[in-house]
Amino acid sequence: YEHISVDVEDGVATITLNRPEKYNALNDATFLDLQRAFGEIQLDRTVDVVVVEGAGEDAFSAGADIEQYAGPSEEHDPMQKERQELFYGIYRIAYDCHAPVIAKIDGYCVGGGLIFAMYCDLRIADTTAKFGVPVTDIGQIPTGGSTYRAAELVGEAKAKELVYTAGTIDAAEAHRIGLVNDVVDPEGLDEAVETVVSAIQATGKEAVKNS
Repeated sequence: YEHISVDVEDGVATITLNRPEKYNALNDATFLDLQRAFGEIQLDRTVDVVVVEGAGEDAFSAGADIEQYAGPSEEHDPMQKERQELFYGIYRIAYDCHAPVIAKIDGYCVGGGLIFAMYCDLRIADTTAKFGVPVTDIGQIPTGGSTYRAAELVGEAKAKELVYTAGTIDAAEAHRIGLVNDVVDPEGLDEAVETVVSAIQATGKEAVKNS
């Protein structure tokens, strides 16, 4: 892999978005790394749970790498339809994974990073987390089926508010509206995720994988 790392131990696959100097922004190479990683996990039924995290302490992911969209539109627009169709499939690959996928969130979780987290089955955040869909600020609309998925999680009215205002919300508000399952202090994030992982592994694994 170029921009992620994958560790599998005792039935738990941990995927780390590993571009901390870019706030774990999702460029094309990172998306393709995720596609390959989840493809390999899909073929490994010994994996009970997948945990996705961001390297460093500043961000789960700050979203799409906007450097790929810099410059004259004719330099990147010709491939945007193809790129977004590909990315939608990669966002959904977490949702369709045979094992439950947990997004372990600290720092910024915005734009494409938030879209990816929304397609995970569970989201556990610490109090440093910030959430938002700021793409309208740069003249774009949310892609990847994100508006539909957001409406599923938080309701249409709140989803529209997040998109239309391009604002951010803190972890407490994200928990209040149902965007995340739990919020803990930063020092308790590892333990909170491990508790959920243990609970999942203690259940009927085949039933969970087929839920």
